Amino acid sequence: MARAAGASLLPEVTCFTCRARAGWDRAARCGRRQPVGSARGAGRLRPRGESRLPAVVSHGRAATMALLLRFALLCAVADFTRGLSITTPEQMIEKAKGETAYLPCKFTLSPEDQGPLDIEWLLSPADNQKVDQVIILYSGDKIYDDYYQDLKGRVHFTSNDLKSGDASINVTNLQLSDIGTYQCKVKKAPGVGNKKIQLTVLVKPSGTRCYVDGSEEIGNDFKLKCEPKEGSLPLRYEWQKLSDSQKLPTSWLPEMTSPVISVKNASAEYSGTYSCTVRNRVGSDQCLLRLDVVPPSNRAGTIAGAVIGTLLALVLIALIVFCCHKKRREEKYEKEVHHDISSSTLTRLMALQWYKYEGPLKNLKYCTV
Repeated sequence: MARAAGASLLPEVTCFTCRARAGWDRAARCGRRQPVGSARGAGRLRPRGESRLPAVVSHGRAATMALLLRFALLCAVADFTRGLSITTPEQMIEKAKGETAYLPCKFTLSPEDQGPLDIEWLLSPADNQKVDQVIILYSGDKIYDDYYQDLKGRVHFTSNDLKSGDASINVTNLQLSDIGTYQCKVKKAPGVGNKKIQLTVLVKPSGTRCYVDGSEEIGNDFKLKCEPKEGSLPLRYEWQKLSDSQKLPTSWLPEMTSPVISVKNASAEYSGTYSCTVRNRVGSDQCLLRLDVVPPSNRAGTIAGAVIGTLLALVLIALIVFCCHKKRREEKYEKEVHHDISSSTLTRLMALQWYKYEGPLKNLKYCTV
């Protein structure tokens, strides 16, 4: 009976106000019977005449007012921010050198935006030492695209009617100097908006060369190499044997994705046609390699042949030098003999000069035989 009497003294407090206040922290207590009492007198039963209903109602009103105030504030902020907005999200774009990059910039206007429409694209180069550059501008219903010399003739708006809400551009024939952050700015007073796009230009692998570094003989060690002339990192390599007659050696498998395959103790089974494919994020290139592993050549005979050939070459050179020297000596001897003959003949002729008398002295003549 005491317990029943005590239980009858518990007031049934129904949280009826939680129906109008979603999120009230006491909503979970709806329909429960709650013992009332202070912290100091926990468990003390409150007489039936006393009730916490006024406090509960007061707390519910405060919570309701707070929710209404928060809703009004959100509406005010939404109304304040309503206007021009760029719907294209910020993003990163990767393209290959020589390709065309599409940089999107789409926007919406509100009835309050009544000013003239101005659209401006800026480039912040990857080199932080360079200042931002205007690359194309729309103002006063005119397009100006000659601001930045490096992009002159390579940047264009994609839409013929920019007032339709599309300020996207194309950048053609991409170069490595085009890497940077592009910013689209749209203004139609009082609305203003801007978005950024990160553009990265990569180089496709090209000019790939496959070759064998070493002697392709049975029992030898050599390397298969795959080298692209150009290509942006990171590069991925993939080797394949195109002829199905022989499988790849197990020892090669760990290196089938590397630029170099080290061949140890080569055998004739390794012969065949191989392909190497080089890839990066924007493209790929391939080269072919024909490997012919042959028996080792007769090295002793090769060395002997090389020695004999060298000796014959030396003998031939010596013979040529001897002949040239002999010919020079003969020419010199002939010149000396000719000189001696000329000198003796002149002396003999000088000795044979005499005077011939023919009549009077006045007819004396000097004769030379």
